[in-house]
Amino acid sequence: MADTGSAPEYKKYQTYALNVDPDQDDKATEIKLCNFSRPHMRAFHCSWWCFFIAFFIWFSITPLLSEIAITLDLDKQQIWTSSITGVAGTIFMRFLLGPQCDKYGARVLFTIVLCVASIPTACTGLIQNAAGLAVLRLFIGIAGGSFVMCQYWSSRMFTKEVVGTANALVGGWGNLGGGVTQLVMGSLLFPLFKTGMSAEMAWRTVSIVPAIVAFTTGITVYFISDDSPKGNYSDLKKHGNMPEVSAAASFRSGAMNFNTWILFMQYACSFGVELTMNNAAALYFREEFNQSTEAAAAIASIFGWMNLFARGVGGFASDKMSARMGMRGRLIVQTILLACEGAMVLIFANTNNLAGAIVVMIVFSIFVQAAEGSTYGIVPYVNPPCTGSIAGIVGAGGNSGAVGFGLAFRQLARYKDAFIVMGCVILASAGLSAFIFIKGHASLLCGSDDPNIIGKGALSVPEPDAEEEEA
Repeated sequence: MADTGSAPEYKKYQTYALNVDPDQDDKATEIKLCNFSRPHMRAFHCSWWCFFIAFFIWFSITPLLSEIAITLDLDKQQIWTSSITGVAGTIFMRFLLGPQCDKYGARVLFTIVLCVASIPTACTGLIQNAAGLAVLRLFIGIAGGSFVMCQYWSSRMFTKEVVGTANALVGGWGNLGGGVTQLVMGSLLFPLFKTGMSAEMAWRTVSIVPAIVAFTTGITVYFISDDSPKGNYSDLKKHGNMPEVSAAASFRSGAMNFNTWILFMQYACSFGVELTMNNAAALYFREEFNQSTEAAAAIASIFGWMNLFARGVGGFASDKMSARMGMRGRLIVQTILLACEGAMVLIFANTNNLAGAIVVMIVFSIFVQAAEGSTYGIVPYVNPPCTGSIAGIVGAGGNSGAVGFGLAFRQLARYKDAFIVMGCVILASAGLSAFIFIKGHASLLCGSDDPNIIGKGALSVPEPDAEEEEA
């Protein structure tokens, strides 16, 4: 056990199972994947599992869309309208939840989001037309906002030296839910339900299963985890060890930073692409290669399964290059991954046989998720006291990208044309790394890291505005 000694301020735990840095609010300096002890590794595992379940219910309907289209007599544009609303609603949620993380912590917000999103998920079987499908997916999209809590929680628990890896692992394993839901819902539960009822009744009832799991997860995580290494935010505030946070000031500080918006655009070209593929892959393989609903769902799930390691590889590479070259190393990794991703999308668009398309999709997926991991290896450095708000804004970029790419798939007659547009945009985003200038750190092309820069504690928060204090 690593003993940090007694501190004058309130701390829920006096000893930790992991080595910690007292200068960074007792954040862990290491990651032990097989450890589940509180507070650090318990939060780590709760973070990825909650996001996994959120992602699962968010896209639980996608492998069923071809069946829903048959029942409700929907065309391609109506299906894509529902997919766009499913990711568009999450944009607002990520902007909203970022500052709230700085104020309330990730644990409480995870509980609220999972429990609320489980309700429309359970109501999937009630839809009767295209409008109902779009509205339902809009409300299920609330679950997508949980990504902000996922990244904030791990940033809250691990030092900057390992936070890129930690963020990438929890984000990647959480994103894995998008692949697992294709397989479980489309190739396992739907066929299972269909054995005892009609195809229509099967898709109308099967979503009750993930809804129950999501609600149960939301309640459980509230009681078995902690907001921060030193305890829950409510206790820290009660003992005077954490000032009240102004969510508005936190959001304003994050939004006024130019680097935030560059990362917003780059994340649109990584996570936005993943969301688009979650909506498009099963439909693409069914329509372009004449696969059955079950087979198309199984193939589409491969894209999400790469999250098992690919996002972690991106974060790990970012941390390793940072150790060698500082911030410039992180930016180099970011640029290379985005450029390779864009190139692979263009190759995928021009692959006309099933086996080749699957192989290219796997490589394409690896670069997509690795770029996501490298992005959130940079986020905690932009403005540490506003990490929650910045994580929320950048995360919203992913959904914004999905909306933009979704519109391309909705409006363009051929999938190939939409993929070409996507690939060209991604290649352009890789060049944006040259315009990231973080105070105290080197840029991609010039400058050097300030050796006196040290990690600010996560309890350093934006102060409330004067008007708010008077109120």
